[in-house]
Amino acid sequence: MSDTADSLDELIGRLERAAEQLRSGELSTDAAATLVDECAALANRAGAELERRAAAPPPGQGSLLQ
Repeated sequence: MSDTADSLDELIGRLERAAEQLRSGELSTDAAATLVDECAALANRAGAELERRAAAPPPGQGSLLQ
């Protein structure tokens, strides 16, 4: 797996763990608010990575388009 795929998988894993914590109801209001802010930042990073991948030509295709 590539580094970017690993990076995206890591971001997804962190978001899933955060969602589990939020659903548990065990966090204080302040801790939950902080975690929601962290989730927004993680989601932003994941979205940026997906956009970067969508804009990049598939491996080996760059030379065919020139």
